[in-house]
Amino acid sequence: MLEGRSPTRLARRHGISRSWLFELLARYRQGGYPPLEPRSRRPKSSSQQVSAEVVAEVLKLGQELTEAGFDAGPQTILFHLQDRFPQLPSAATVWRILKRPRLVTAQPHKRPKSSFVRFEAQLPNETWQCDATPWQLADQSRENEVEIALWMERELAPTHRRRRTHRARRDCASCESVLVKVGNGR
Repeated sequence: MLEGRSPTRLARRHGISRSWLFELLARYRQGGYPPLEPRSRRPKSSSQQVSAEVVAEVLKLGQELTEAGFDAGPQTILFHLQDRFPQLPSAATVWRILKRPRLVTAQPHKRPKSSFVRFEAQLPNETWQCDATPWQLADQSRENEVEIALWMERELAPTHRRRRTHRARRDCASCESVLVKVGNGR
């Protein structure tokens, strides 16, 4: 604009709107280049912010409860704060207060995808899986359900149930009979 260019062309060239260009020009005329620096977008005040007194009390209580060996979670801290403050923050706010100085370890509710381990076999019959699940039946007797899965050929050997009285020897015999039926890959 100082060089006589039109505001529309100047705004288009710099990829800004005309109204923002005029805002920047007004700032420049008031104080030169310093007012053109990017400003913070943070609000000047936050009416919902927890007072420093409550934050200090939450941190103090968290430390005291931990040192005494008690639960120092948000619900416990809120219980102890009931008599001290007329208006209490939410449990989520207490958790965030405790999280800032790393007094709380985050425990995600969902299992991260990186924890799932995929296994593959390079050759047929190379990867097997055997699971034994104990069951208590209606007559109070116990059985072990044994599943043997051959992953590479996607065959699932039939499930065998054995009474607990048979112990490991007979369970192993059951597994060997499945291996004979399906083949051991060697």
